[in-house]
Amino acid sequence: MQLSGETKLYPIIGHPIAQVRSPRFLTQIFERRGINAIVPPLNVLPENIRPVLDTLRKIENVGGIVVTLPHKIDALAACDVVSERAKFAGSINVIHKDAQGRYIADNVDGIGYMDGVRALGFDIAGKRALLIGVGGAGSAVAYEILARGAAHLKIAELNTTRRDTTIAALETQFPGRVGVGSDDPTGVDFVANVTPCGMRENDPFPADPAKMNANQFVADSITKPAVTPMLRAARNLGCDTMTGAGMFDAEAERLVDFLLGEGLPAQ
Repeated sequence: MQLSGETKLYPIIGHPIAQVRSPRFLTQIFERRGINAIVPPLNVLPENIRPVLDTLRKIENVGGIVVTLPHKIDALAACDVVSERAKFAGSINVIHKDAQGRYIADNVDGIGYMDGVRALGFDIAGKRALLIGVGGAGSAVAYEILARGAAHLKIAELNTTRRDTTIAALETQFPGRVGVGSDDPTGVDFVANVTPCGMRENDPFPADPAKMNANQFVADSITKPAVTPMLRAARNLGCDTMTGAGMFDAEAERLVDFLLGEGLPAQ
């Protein structure tokens, strides 16, 4: 890895930030591609997200930003160009800063999540799914689950306004294939957690393992701990699973492409 006055910065912003894998692994991708760039972690409180984004826009050697929890929704308003996919999700997770200093944003969480699941041999087409959480990443995952042909998707979300808004928006594009869910995974083939539940000791299970069965595929977005309590319980039942690392690994190359200005939305 190079580190000099010519090093380009692509920070990742979140709170908390200690659990993220991006600084090391995205920097390694830049290194492998022969690009003098690093991905430093920035721990940003929610109330400071807009001033931090405004400041990063003014720093000449910042070429883009990776956005993680809890900023994916609030950061969207600071961007100049947003992909249709991210507009639907109402959140972003990556920003390219162009030569004019404009923020061009996308959300590739859904693609990364479902690419990771597919890489482990599970095809969502024709299956029934339960998704827990439709915040910044969850809404993107919800869209991708249905776009890839799931027969039906149930959504569980503590914020009922957010849940109902997401369901209504999905219903316009995928009529009759989406509805309200809970922590009960009975009757589905695929269980997906896209909430922080499982990061801290004594967190509740996002979905109840007592109601899971060995034929279900269970996925999580959390990278630390590497195997969440829910995934551990699912594995004990014989379920196939995807950890948050599976999502990240599938998404990492696409994030770097976008940071460098590849695959940008039409402007």
